[in-house]
Amino acid sequence: MLDLLERLVDEIGALHSKLILLVGRPPSEKTALLEAIGNKLDLTPLRVGAELGNKLAAIPQRRRQLQAASILRELADQRARDNLLLLDNIELLFDRTLQLDPLDLLKQQARVRRVVAVWPGQLTEGRLTYATTGHPEHQDYGIDGLVPFAI
Repeated sequence: MLDLLERLVDEIGALHSKLILLVGRPPSEKTALLEAIGNKLDLTPLRVGAELGNKLAAIPQRRRQLQAASILRELADQRARDNLLLLDNIELLFDRTLQLDPLDLLKQQARVRRVVAVWPGQLTEGRLTYATTGHPEHQDYGIDGLVPFAI
């Protein structure tokens, strides 16, 4: 599985959008696979929840939505290496108070570099979802412009 992902990461550089999402139902070991490729390529994943959360904690609540996307870009620029960014724990991006579009943020990063991210939801019938229908953080997306890597 690791060799297949590594080949895909190498090949995706030629595409316009270079976004690979690791998708699978727990316990699919998505984080373990991301860490394994990170170890192999000597690259530490950006843990969005912890690192973005720490930066946002220092900002007043009412201003967080205005700065979250730019802080994420800064963190990604600092963490990416060799035109590759690994992302994990992205659940914070779905926080409704931040008013972000999580998949769009990932796609923006994938326009400038290869991105491999752990998707915290499901892939069903060609649709990516996060949370269940009716949940305040529920999101439903098509898979255009990305490469789902089902585990």
